[in-house]
Amino acid sequence: MTSTNTSTTLSPTSRQLWNRSRGLLLALVILLAAGVTMAAIRSGDQHGVLDPRSADPYGSRAVAELLKSNGVTVDVVTTLDAATSAAGTDTTLLVTVPDLLTPRQQHTLHTTMAFSAGRTVLLGAGTPSVDTLVPGVRASTPIPVGTSAPRCDFPAAIRAGKADIGGERYITDSPDTDACYPTDGLPSLLRVEETGSGDTVLLGSPDILFNKRLDHEGNASLALQVLGSRPHLVWYLPSLSDVSAVEESDDGESAFLALIPSGWLWGAFQLLLAAVLAAIWRSRRLGPLVTERLPVATRASESTEGRARLYRKANARSHAAAALRQAAQNRLAALLGVPPTEAHTPDALLPPISVRLPATALDPATLLFGPAPADDNALVRLADQLDALEREVRTS
Repeated sequence: MTSTNTSTTLSPTSRQLWNRSRGLLLALVILLAAGVTMAAIRSGDQHGVLDPRSADPYGSRAVAELLKSNGVTVDVVTTLDAATSAAGTDTTLLVTVPDLLTPRQQHTLHTTMAFSAGRTVLLGAGTPSVDTLVPGVRASTPIPVGTSAPRCDFPAAIRAGKADIGGERYITDSPDTDACYPTDGLPSLLRVEETGSGDTVLLGSPDILFNKRLDHEGNASLALQVLGSRPHLVWYLPSLSDVSAVEESDDGESAFLALIPSGWLWGAFQLLLAAVLAAIWRSRRLGPLVTERLPVATRASESTEGRARLYRKANARSHAAAALRQAAQNRLAALLGVPPTEAHTPDALLPPISVRLPATALDPATLLFGPAPADDNALVRLADQLDALEREVRTS
């Protein structure tokens, strides 16, 4: 089969690309539209977990409304500067996610509140934050949230009675504390006296503030007494957009990695690992070469011509000459009885040729083992002379 079709190509056309990708594009459009729709529907009164403006089951709008009805003003802040600037003797500062604060933020918050003579309430403070925010207190192994009795002398806990509490548990050697709702001797509510008349209340879990749990047991009573001891409540929702969350390097420039939460870094690592595993799973295994029948029969002359054109395009006369000489050496070795392993060795191939052709005009050493041709004409002459040498050996 010698005819060729110049219009045949392995590259997909634009129509083929569109047919292949339109399903994926349609899925992405549907996903994007669904996300926008859900965001629009869920916007409004729904803000987030422990947000006093949210009516969601895990929001805290119910307790905020109860506090307001009892004369307590509730201000929501999302920056450390706003939280610390409102500190005072008549203020309770509620920190919803203390572990989200950076070490610098924790130190600033502790320094400010220690001398404010107000109350600080920390929800679910664990090992990353409790050592800095409440020196002398350590976090122990968390436990599931459940109904528990106070078993302490803290008046607010005594009046509230049983409550849904658990989560973090705390250890301290300080005598100026109230340890309530213990499990295995370790409390999930700890009140620590601070300088002056201020104090810090550690709640192991935020469940008593959730809308869905406020009417259980003494949750509402405990929440109102802990958060309503002062006329003003600052509800601090730590935010990653807070400029104080950006750690600075030694030269004063903001570190890029400090802008990325640790959870995102861990998630990126997991995605990278999943991608590597998927690549290994989908990669082709390397194995031994197998013979495969060609779809069409190709003439030897066509293969030779195609290979020659490739050599000419790459200006690879030395490779072409080496291929011609190697083929000639193999054929001559078979004619002269030289072993195939020694066909390309001058000392083994040239002596039999000299014996067979003592008076030839051709120089076998130069033809078979000489330098590469300098130009295309010299390459053509080399091919002709190799053919002539082979004919003489055959006829001698």
